[in-house]
Amino acid sequence: MSTSASTSKVGLLTATAIVIASMVGTGVFGSLGYQVAGIPSGFPILLLWFIGGIISFCGALCYAELASMFPQSGGEYHLLSETWNPFIGFLSGWLSVTVGFAAPIALNATLLGTYLGNIFECSSLWFSVPAVLLVTLIHLGRVSFIGKFQELFTYGKVALIIVLGLLGFILGTRQPVSFLPADGDLELITSGSFAISLVYVLYAYTGWNAATYMMDEVRKPERNVPLALLIGTSVVTALYLFVNASFLYSTPINDMKGEAEVGLIAAESFLGPKGSVAMGILISFGLISSISSMVWAGPRVSSAIGRDHKGFSLLSRVNRNGVPAIAILIQSVIVLILLMSATFEQLINYVQALLTISSLMVVIGVFYLRLKRPDIPRPYRAWGFPFTPAIFALISGYVLWFQIKDRTTEFLFGLLTLGIGVVVYLLLPALKRSKEPISK
Repeated sequence: MSTSASTSKVGLLTATAIVIASMVGTGVFGSLGYQVAGIPSGFPILLLWFIGGIISFCGALCYAELASMFPQSGGEYHLLSETWNPFIGFLSGWLSVTVGFAAPIALNATLLGTYLGNIFECSSLWFSVPAVLLVTLIHLGRVSFIGKFQELFTYGKVALIIVLGLLGFILGTRQPVSFLPADGDLELITSGSFAISLVYVLYAYTGWNAATYMMDEVRKPERNVPLALLIGTSVVTALYLFVNASFLYSTPINDMKGEAEVGLIAAESFLGPKGSVAMGILISFGLISSISSMVWAGPRVSSAIGRDHKGFSLLSRVNRNGVPAIAILIQSVIVLILLMSATFEQLINYVQALLTISSLMVVIGVFYLRLKRPDIPRPYRAWGFPFTPAIFALISGYVLWFQIKDRTTEFLFGLLTLGIGVVVYLLLPALKRSKEPISK
């Protein structure tokens, strides 16, 4: 590898920032209110977040093994293509390219605009649209600069969360909550409320696989990407436990029950009337890093599809900075359309189950390749095999059942999107021929 090629890539610190930024969004600031409504006790709540971290860590272990075996960008698209077959990989990539990243970006941008719009009393679009355009512009630049931008906003977000948590413990009203097991906790842990809350906690952990999408831009990807997955997931688990403990310690549970914006309520409880403003700015600051991580990851799936399928070769074209500029711009146009039409929440709901299936098939692929292809070099091997992938697969199966049962209509629309992907895949040979020059 040439020196210039090496220096244009990012290292472990940036890859870890991608993982952390993809995971830490509004979920940790908004889901506690619904959890305490059915589980009004400190120990079961923290156990929820700990279990969520363990399950995500198990998934990261499995992805790390496959990422070390197949160190190329593309996330599930690439891993499923290599593990199972190109058809399954393409369908996963099709979901990512169409709405899998665009819809969450639109959601995060809208939330950013909503928080800042409430503070400055104006429309959310005044902030959401410029945020998307600015991040897109930055991601058309040099990879090294993009990495510094990602690190700044991600680790700045982590620092702010730590400060917020410490203020909760220092300035909070010291609520009579115990973080040790208490009478009645066992009943709460075995209740339906605990199981349902676990599903939403796992949503808050979504994104632990983010570094696998941009492996081509990471130095020593077979080493650094697995490390980024494991370190990032561990850091986020610690952050989630810390900040939720702070909220429980500083804010009356009755004030948080059933509330969507529990982060704002908690901040106001120990920072006073201006606390909600501070929390709104904190969340907005953090959402920039989340938007950036997905703007980085999504087009790498599109680019990988363009690399492997000549009918989509346009998506793999890079600019002078070596980034897939056309794929980035196309994704941003989709995001802006979703922002204007406000249909992204429905899109997120109807692809959620299919995305769970994608990650589940990646993890099952670890079992498959251990049996069928033991000869493939594995620079990294998943710890705790076969228990860690089995834990992830079983819990993912439960979450999938819940997603389909609770949102059957949305799941059927998701299958329709998948069906369109099947048609496109079948048309790929014709698209390939149309791109080839006519011989004389």
